[in-house]
Amino acid sequence: MTQSTQKRSMVAIITMFFIFAMISFVTNMAAPFGNIWGFKYEWAGMAGNLMNFTAYLFMGIPAGNMLIRYGYKKTALIALAVGAIGLGIQLLSSVVGGNIVVIGGENPTTLNLFIYLLGALVCGFCVCMLNTVVNPMLNLLGGGGNKGNQLVQTGGTLNSLAGTLTPLLVGMLVGTLTKDTTMAAVAPLVITGIAIFVLAFIVISFVKIEEPQSNLNKVKYEHSPLAFRHCLLGVIAIFFYVGIEIGIPGELNAWISRENFEGAAAVAGSLAALYWLMMLIGRFLSSIISGKVSTRAQMITVSSVAIILVLIAIFLPEEITFKSPEISALNIMSGEVPLKCLFLFLCGLCTSVMWGGIFNLATEGLGKYTAKATGLFMTMVVGGGIMPYIQDWIGRTAGYVNSYWLVVAMLAYILYYSLIGSKNVNKDIPVGEEPIDLRDL
Repeated sequence: MTQSTQKRSMVAIITMFFIFAMISFVTNMAAPFGNIWGFKYEWAGMAGNLMNFTAYLFMGIPAGNMLIRYGYKKTALIALAVGAIGLGIQLLSSVVGGNIVVIGGENPTTLNLFIYLLGALVCGFCVCMLNTVVNPMLNLLGGGGNKGNQLVQTGGTLNSLAGTLTPLLVGMLVGTLTKDTTMAAVAPLVITGIAIFVLAFIVISFVKIEEPQSNLNKVKYEHSPLAFRHCLLGVIAIFFYVGIEIGIPGELNAWISRENFEGAAAVAGSLAALYWLMMLIGRFLSSIISGKVSTRAQMITVSSVAIILVLIAIFLPEEITFKSPEISALNIMSGEVPLKCLFLFLCGLCTSVMWGGIFNLATEGLGKYTAKATGLFMTMVVGGGIMPYIQDWIGRTAGYVNSYWLVVAMLAYILYYSLIGSKNVNKDIPVGEEPIDLRDL
């Protein structure tokens, strides 16, 4: 491989890493922004998050088709433009007066809330397209296999870092949340996000990125990616995985925030933050070992350990408690909480590698069908909205701890997929030319 090709490959990889961070930056705005709206309208607390995930349902397959028609670079540029527009709409919600009534009654809903939700939906379209670009691009740039998974996990580490910083920045801007707090309080962060999207658009416009799978729009597709059993089962695994990733900290937060002690909500938030911190650590460690340890081995290990951790959390007596650590620098409060919580937020170490692992296993050997498969995976991200909703319903009716039996069931499926379902048993299906491995140019 020539030195110029190496430089182009490195530029492409760094660009994809940057986009990976932007995905989390935008997505993780929804929860802290939702706190502002939820303080006024109880039903609106997770509405922005729901809009983000709903976008995947409608945009997943079209985004995969965009890869085929326009390629990775143009799809990324379109996504960045859409992201800037989405954040602009959210910024507009801080300008529109809050006294404009749309729905009457005792608790009238104002126009600016609906403008914000529209912006959240548009941002969901953006992150769906970016996800569609970055995951297969990194996998293909790494040549698939262990190296491809290593690049995906490295990008995931930056994704987790951005996801950790976003709510902290929102907290610094908002300070104390009151009924008078509006989106105007976080306007500087939204403006910063718009500026980053515009800058990224300009940079990527001038960066030459080799298309790992060029001319896909001229390829004839005799089959669907779902004709491959390991891809079909992987699509289901992605649906469950996102439900697990969001459900574990979400239900933990809902549970502990309703405990009867002072500062329960703050402690609940800190425990959820520790879960995301564990995900960052797990992705970082995986990025180091993925070049030597197979994706399948990692997936078998983490899904097994996660099942054990959740089962311990379920059966451990709630009377056994521990004092959560207080870390002022991270705004983590202290409080007496059930020891069960420790095992739940430690699950972040396990779930951290599942996204990249499932994607890597499910697209292995798909060749020309990789882009279409990616669109299907993006559609299934809607599981992050559906499964936590079901888990929360179980928690409210049968107890928060019992709701984690649903998580155990989903983890059991992922273990099955890692052991058996991820094997490609359809190697007789022609996949055309293999994706270009830039290391061989």
